[in-house]
Amino acid sequence: MTGQALPVITINREYGAGGRALAAVLSKELDIPYYDRDFVAKTMEESGFDEEDIEREGEELSKPSRVLNDLLNSAVSYSSSHDAIFKAEKKVILKLAESPCILVGRCADHIIKEAGIDTVSVYLHAPREKRLKRTEELAEYGKMKPEKYMEERDSKRRNYYKYYTGREITDASNYTFCFDVGKVSIPLCAQIIIDTIKNTDRTEGKQV
Repeated sequence: MTGQALPVITINREYGAGGRALAAVLSKELDIPYYDRDFVAKTMEESGFDEEDIEREGEELSKPSRVLNDLLNSAVSYSSSHDAIFKAEKKVILKLAESPCILVGRCADHIIKEAGIDTVSVYLHAPREKRLKRTEELAEYGKMKPEKYMEERDSKRRNYYKYYTGREITDASNYTFCFDVGKVSIPLCAQIIIDTIKNTDRTEGKQV
């Protein structure tokens, strides 16, 4: 797609729905970088927080933490680590979005749209069984049961997105595309996105 202006692509997802896999396919086909866990190193540089803090708080917010933030943020002098990390990640996202790229999570879709940057936003979901199988393959759940871990990750992502955007992460109106990857394969999702980009005049936002 050399010579054609490309948008920034943002991907939100349920845990185990394949956001990273889709980003990798799009990155290869469009020849643009994608950023997922790379946010950690870049946010460390921007914020001064260490890797453990950013991994723990950089995209997820438990319900008790959200309530506590709401209460304490009424104090002028208070700024939570969640807020500081979010502000650092926002700076990183806007810097990366100065050129075409793919951004996974971190409220990037909302941040990019607010900044008026051309974007194609994607949300991936899948049946519970499929995501549970992927959760077991990823083996990130430690001593927790895979089902509990998957549910907790999704809950924290929903809370985080709601807290920093005021919207529901599952609301289809947030996105250009919503895919059920239980029915639409990751390669097909990528092809649909690429075909749409190819057939859209990015200066006017119209199909050509």
